[in-house]
Amino acid sequence: MRRVAVTGIGVLTAIGDGRGKTWQALLDGRSGIGPILGYDASSLSTRIAAELVDFKPTRYAHRKSLRMTTRNDQLAIAGAALAVEDAGLDLEAAGYDPERAGLFVGGNKEISNPEHLLNGSLAGRREDGRADLRQLGERASSAFYPLYFVEGLQSASLFHLSHAHGFKGANSYYHGTADAGVTALARGFRSIRHGESDVVIAGGFDDAASWWVMSKMDGLGVLTTRNEAGAAAFRPYDRERSGSVLGEGSAFLVLEEWESARRRGAHVYAEFRGFGATQDPDLVTPHPDGEPLAAAVKRALREAEVDTGDVDYVAAHGCATRLGDRTEARALTRVFGRGSRTAAGSVKPATGHLVAGAGALNAAVCAMAIDGSALPPTLGLDRLDPECAGMDWVTGQAREGQVRHTVAVGRGLEGQQTALVLSAPVEPAQRGN
Repeated sequence: MRRVAVTGIGVLTAIGDGRGKTWQALLDGRSGIGPILGYDASSLSTRIAAELVDFKPTRYAHRKSLRMTTRNDQLAIAGAALAVEDAGLDLEAAGYDPERAGLFVGGNKEISNPEHLLNGSLAGRREDGRADLRQLGERASSAFYPLYFVEGLQSASLFHLSHAHGFKGANSYYHGTADAGVTALARGFRSIRHGESDVVIAGGFDDAASWWVMSKMDGLGVLTTRNEAGAAAFRPYDRERSGSVLGEGSAFLVLEEWESARRRGAHVYAEFRGFGATQDPDLVTPHPDGEPLAAAVKRALREAEVDTGDVDYVAAHGCATRLGDRTEARALTRVFGRGSRTAAGSVKPATGHLVAGAGALNAAVCAMAIDGSALPPTLGLDRLDPECAGMDWVTGQAREGQVRHTVAVGRGLEGQQTALVLSAPVEPAQRGN
């Protein structure tokens, strides 16, 4: 089996654009959560989020090409561009065949630009306010934005990333929540490991702070309504936790075949070593003991050939729902043992819950923790819920120390349980647990 190196980290969140800014903000314990400014959220129960207030997509793509994109696509374009820049990657200079350069992305895109949808839909409304599909059919060609259906394609990000970076090989789009970005990364990992690709861009993205996603999640009962608390409302594993706060952004990694990365002199942040996935059959309400998640983590560790006692850190899901956190804590305790030395934490109170990008962000955090020899704190975890006890939760301040093996968790809203293993890079003669 071929080894897979992580050589580029592209993260875009409310606390920073790029690896350096984001990592420093995480270690400093900063949060990007605040009142929603991008639109009128007064009709929503949850009116706080982690928005990208100063996001400028023209930094990452030409204005002309952006005419075919939604904000969702723009976040993918930005995250991938930051990863490629961080990796110092140029396909031709590195000697890579573009047809062996893969793209794997996970997202949650459902519609075209909302303003284009609303403008076009008005053409199908009668004077009495009722919808008229026949009238819409007669007027649609002139009422809708010319690129409406092109910009609305769910997997459009694959085209935009291929066009921007010249990657022409294997590719896939995965739709979902936190599991989507993890699955995309895993597909990229195995594409290189089994010889299908030599280099890959993979990750996840979501405009989860947008009106469309917020209005959808607002009614599911998974978001906190403690708007007056601001950033302090997001409290994973805490006794007073009351739900998530959504955030927008993206997290992408550049993955390369190990020897190829070394030949071009790339900096290797971590080695990608394993993936595991299972399905919890209970919709929205996970198994009370977290058994499916525990099984996914065990599968990932088994593929990585890493013992549970050698794992230094788990980038946990930490969505701050009552049942979600409790079942995750129980799952991790089943794997690593109550009172183990394995540290765990969630970065969501800093960045917001990136939904389809959340699992990929956890993978990026693992790579940064390995490279930076530090673990970011879990904000808002002041009074640990006894039902979430068992793990060594990182609270208060960041911790310094060697990080050898890590696990990144991503849990899907419809029961998907995923886990990745990233380890410190070592040369073949030194490799071992």
